[in-house]
Amino acid sequence: MKKQPAIERHSTTGRLTVLSVSPLAEDYLSLQAIICHSTWTLFKARDLVSTLALLQQHEIAVLLCERYLLPGTWIDVLEHINALPNAPSLIVASRLADDRLWAEALNLGAWDVLAKPFDRTEVIRSVKSAWQHWHDQIHMRDTAVTRMVAAS
Repeated sequence: MKKQPAIERHSTTGRLTVLSVSPLAEDYLSLQAIICHSTWTLFKARDLVSTLALLQQHEIAVLLCERYLLPGTWIDVLEHINALPNAPSLIVASRLADDRLWAEALNLGAWDVLAKPFDRTEVIRSVKSAWQHWHDQIHMRDTAVTRMVAAS
């Protein structure tokens, strides 16, 4: 894979940023309706290529991904984001959010699975906990680096 040219990323570490990845317009519209009164920032992508482009430009904390993309799946997205230094927490969304998907997603490293149509309370709970996990990971890493620098 070619190394991408350096692009200035917009840091939003203190803000809750969500990227909706779905070829279905109704997924983005539903999420937008749920978070419209919050201070969260919502981005949208339709596929893996547009997702990767947005991740190069913005610091995304939570990625809410439709199970099936065109082409690919949420697993393809997970494989790409795991290589990022501040990888977002991934939440899988599906109309068929059964125990099998939930077990597979958590075993592969996703944060959570949400059933569609989205339930406002569940989306807010899941996204907040995913953001907290992402934020804590960054804080722990930064603390470890500070300690290493101070020790040397």
